[in-house]
Amino acid sequence: MKPRISIHWFRRDLRLADNHGYFRALSDHGDVVPLFIFDTAILDKLENKHDRRVDFIHRALQGMQAELVEQGSSLVVEHGEPVEVWKRLLERFDIMAVTTNHDHEPYAIARDKAVAELLASHGVPFHSYKDISIFERSEVVKDNGGPYTVYMRKWRTLFDPQMAQAYESEALLHRSWRSEPLPLPTLASLGFQPTDLQAPPLTLSEALLKHYAETRDIPSVEGTSRMSTHLRFGTVSVRELVRRSMNASPKYLNELIWREFYMQILWHFPQHEKAFKPAYDRIQWRHDEGDFARWKEGRTGYPLVDAGMRELNATGLMHNRVRMVVASFLTKHLLLDWRLGEAWFAEQLLDFELSSNNGGWQWASGSGCDAAPYFRVFNPRLQLEKFDPALKYVKKWVPEYGSANYVQPMVVHEMARARALQTYKEGLEGSAASTQRQTQLFA
Repeated sequence: MKPRISIHWFRRDLRLADNHGYFRALSDHGDVVPLFIFDTAILDKLENKHDRRVDFIHRALQGMQAELVEQGSSLVVEHGEPVEVWKRLLERFDIMAVTTNHDHEPYAIARDKAVAELLASHGVPFHSYKDISIFERSEVVKDNGGPYTVYMRKWRTLFDPQMAQAYESEALLHRSWRSEPLPLPTLASLGFQPTDLQAPPLTLSEALLKHYAETRDIPSVEGTSRMSTHLRFGTVSVRELVRRSMNASPKYLNELIWREFYMQILWHFPQHEKAFKPAYDRIQWRHDEGDFARWKEGRTGYPLVDAGMRELNATGLMHNRVRMVVASFLTKHLLLDWRLGEAWFAEQLLDFELSSNNGGWQWASGSGCDAAPYFRVFNPRLQLEKFDPALKYVKKWVPEYGSANYVQPMVVHEMARARALQTYKEGLEGSAASTQRQTQLFA
């Protein structure tokens, strides 16, 4: 006779505490099997078999397993295509219900639809809950139901502190499935290898929050929370960070709201490979593999750009102020398509999140819904003088800077800026003329 259980499917919520869907599973169903699936549809696309993100997930699962074993339970960790995994689970268990937490990315939406249809065909209800954000989907919209492209004020108007209260799921762990510890798959069995991962600490001091507004733009100090990776994989609850920032750091709360803003944009406009402002798809980008390679390697001759790219390559992370500078340099100084940079960041970033990555790159290129005007071009030298005047950050990542061994600048700022402005102007004027012709044609 098959064990009669319910299942909570962990994805971007790799924690037992303050987990909405897991709380609902424990409180509403009981005998909860905690499940994680290493999805081959995702893993098979990762060319680097020393991927820090897979290593991070693997370590997070080990931490969850240790907590569950103390409670007399165990994770079930599967490897495969999700629908096929669920077919196997339906053969193994008599499943009462399945819970999970929402994921708004296009692939995840299609995946969950397929799994829900399979479960429904076996009479198993599939419940999904809001967990990775305070507001989601169409919860912050205009009066006519359309999405906001200016978002923060409305978010704050709608927000009630009760929304950030914790789901006390850890108090219900006694309702987990009783099981001897099951072995977790090794990285090698998944086709990956251990990495040099230095995971950001899962701590956030009151002192940092208090001084966040003054320190957040200085890349040489630990003035940011470094919670982006933990938010991405759900090893921290966004509700906890909102609770802590409400009074201590309004500026930090703003950053959490920006994250939700980009999630909302992706939900409403899932064609993320296209410019949010269609006119920007008419810009004539340059095609130069050599220039792109120098940018990726941190050999542009602009020290703040080079430091950022080398930090990314060495750690999988990059300071947010520097992310803006390197993105502006690629799109404006080198006139290379923002999608190239977006794809490279998607490959390298430990904290890669599709909505934020796409939103950030479109902001830098001028094509995003919230972007600065295209004629604002970061001057990387002025950015260096303003945010790293003592060269502490640059010297850490570009030790040869100031010596004869440092490369000459790829482009002259003034020339590159003028070229960018002209190219953008021609592309946008061409788009406007094309739109006018079509209007006349169909008038």
